[in-house]
Amino acid sequence: MEAIAEVIDGRGACRVTDLADRFGVSHVTVVRTVQRLSDEGLVETEPYRPVGLTARGRRLARHCRDRHDVVYRFLLSLGIDEQTAGVDAEGIEHHVSPATLERFRELADRTGA
Repeated sequence: MEAIAEVIDGRGACRVTDLADRFGVSHVTVVRTVQRLSDEGLVETEPYRPVGLTARGRRLARHCRDRHDVVYRFLLSLGIDEQTAGVDAEGIEHHVSPATLERFRELADRTGA
């Protein structure tokens, strides 16, 4: 969701090939994933058309972006370099509990990261 939103924001539209290139996976893998997201009501898609986010998908993408930003800022507040913090935030954001995320937010806000 986050990647789709980022591509739309950066290019104005998101195509399956954009996602395949970004993640280094096959076109078929992206099509299957996009179909699953469509079935869940998160994206809108038609053959040979860009992938769009539904209102629910946009909310989820914003939520994911927020989680990522909080974890990233927290890691920066620990003195982790930007590149490492970016890579690590990608994994941590998916597994951190709401309570831990809130504590990360408090500490990052306090340090101004």
